[in-house]
Amino acid sequence: MTEQERLELEEVYRKTHSGLLFTCDNENLAAEQAACLELQYDYNMTRPSEGKKRTELLKRMFAEIGEGCYIEPPLHANWGGHNVHFGKNVYANFGLTLVDDTHIYVGDSVMFAPNVIVSTAGHPIEPSLRKRVYQYNLPVHIGNNVWIGAGAVICPGITIGDNSVIGAGSIVTKDIPANVVAYGNPCRVIREIGERDREFYWHDRRIEAGDRIWEQEEE
Repeated sequence: MTEQERLELEEVYRKTHSGLLFTCDNENLAAEQAACLELQYDYNMTRPSEGKKRTELLKRMFAEIGEGCYIEPPLHANWGGHNVHFGKNVYANFGLTLVDDTHIYVGDSVMFAPNVIVSTAGHPIEPSLRKRVYQYNLPVHIGNNVWIGAGAVICPGITIGDNSVIGAGSIVTKDIPANVVAYGNPCRVIREIGERDREFYWHDRRIEAGDRIWEQEEE
């Protein structure tokens, strides 16, 4: 079995150094990654007024990206977004890092605060394997309408359910279900999203009647 086959099967595999890139003993793969990173560089060098150009570049960079997505530069990704699948209306603030050595799936209406890291890549704990640059890749799944707070780190293989909130600075090492608030290091479920959240948007700050959109939708 080749190293590339091991990678695709989510097994541990060995990377080797080729030029400035760590790749899987495959010159074509190295060239493909370099091309992806060139597009990422172009995206990060765009001016704030070049919204149309940014949209066109994202469509070339990402595996899938829906309508209404916006990513503030700088964006950092191992493959420039080559293995990233975004739904519609995804917003990412400054400094999103996507370690996209395998697939990252993000649903609709997801928000990333500044400096979030989503990583699909890990290395064995065994020192002799790390010394020889062994790695494994596990896909990440983020559901619809999720909000991920500033500086959060999403580890390989994680699934986050619809509507959940991940607090700032959290290290997500286990799956998070839908409709909860979770935070901490390691990240853990603190509570379910409930009726009080329909009354207050922050501590004792009340949501005005005119902003209670769900009431209009329920009529």
